Amino acid sequence: MRAIVVKAYGGPEVLSWEEFREPRPGPGELLLSVRAAGVNPVDVYLRSGGHGASLLPFVPGFDGSGLVEEVGRGVRRFHPGDRVYFSLWKNTGAYAERVVCREEEAVRLGDTLDFAQGAAVGMPCATAYRALFLRAGALARDVVLVHGASGSVGLAAVQLARAAGLTVIGTAGGEEGRRRISEEGAHHALDHRSPEHFRQVLEITKGKGVDIVLEMLANANLGKDFDVTAMGGKVVVIGSRGLVEIDPRGLISRDLSVMGMSLFCASPRERQIISAAVAASLEKGILQPFIRMVLPMPAAAQAQRLVMEPGASGKIVLVPPAFV
Repeated sequence: MRAIVVKAYGGPEVLSWEEFREPRPGPGELLLSVRAAGVNPVDVYLRSGGHGASLLPFVPGFDGSGLVEEVGRGVRRFHPGDRVYFSLWKNTGAYAERVVCREEEAVRLGDTLDFAQGAAVGMPCATAYRALFLRAGALARDVVLVHGASGSVGLAAVQLARAAGLTVIGTAGGEEGRRRISEEGAHHALDHRSPEHFRQVLEITKGKGVDIVLEMLANANLGKDFDVTAMGGKVVVIGSRGLVEIDPRGLISRDLSVMGMSLFCASPRERQIISAAVAASLEKGILQPFIRMVLPMPAAAQAQRLVMEPGASGKIVLVPPAFV
């Protein structure tokens, strides 16, 4: 089979579309024909040698969708020909024509979603759910600020929060992104490139501040988030691309909690909860992945450049050449 292979850590140029060893399913595993693979920022970090980098050589990608080709011994829930989406919790390998995943890492893909949408489910939707409900403990009537809401995680958070009865304030850097988050359910869509948006958050909340902040770019916003978070509120840091200096008095004066959030830290029990909740939300139409762009898999370098650009809206997906 062919796959995107990383043989040395570095920039996008190290991503090579070439022949790679055929995967074989073991007990409790599925062999999938990949129809689409989701591109996530963590893929970029691994390619460059950071974030607990994989052993070389490796095939990037955690999320994808496809058809079951073969099942290993002991598999009961799936059969050859089933449509599934998957999220690899420990290994990578989605940027390929075929991949092996554990039975519990795959979920049946409903007829209402195409393969590109299926590839957009795994990491973004699971991250949004865990941050909002398992870390922040969000409840109906809470006010949440999704800082950077136009990306795939942010849009999933907006959809989940709105359906759960929260008041949703989303921010985006471009007009298209703000229009998208409004369409997906945000009550307010603010321009986070404007310093005035922090003042606007306080105006919307009548000076009280928000109960929860989901922060996608902590290095740019964290210290200022404290000023717009209500007494006893929570700030969940999902992403950061650099160092940040904060004044601890902003925490002390409001009795705030700041917590990190990595999907890789989820316990096995949490993974079960997340998987079931995301599947149910997809079935009910609460979660509707928005696809920004579909590219052929050999264009993985372009996709990884695009996923790191500011102001992105929606998900970038890679498709094997045979299915473009």
